[in-house]
Amino acid sequence: METYITKLLYIFFTALGMIVGGTLIGALSSTLTGHGPFRTMVNLAADLKIWAAVAAIGGSFSSLQALESGLLEGQLTAVIKQLAFIFTAFAGAHIGYLLILSIAGGRP
Repeated sequence: METYITKLLYIFFTALGMIVGGTLIGALSSTLTGHGPFRTMVNLAADLKIWAAVAAIGGSFSSLQALESGLLEGQLTAVIKQLAFIFTAFAGAHIGYLLILSIAGGRP
């Protein structure tokens, strides 16, 4: 069984990897079609942020269901854990976005 910190790290780096990998492969396709790869990278990174965060936590429905049951049953620790997972996923996606922005030279 994985520890709580281990799961947080998996979620963070999964979201980060989805942004970086998705934008780099997307930039490759834009290069092959003759478009500017840097603008495409920034646009893809912005578009992928929410999807990377949702995929990193394993789908939004299960996370929202855990939040609901924690709130209704009064389990504060379960709610805090789920909120931490969601925050970590969004943090990983945003760090990936910032990394792509720095590679591409800023906003288009």
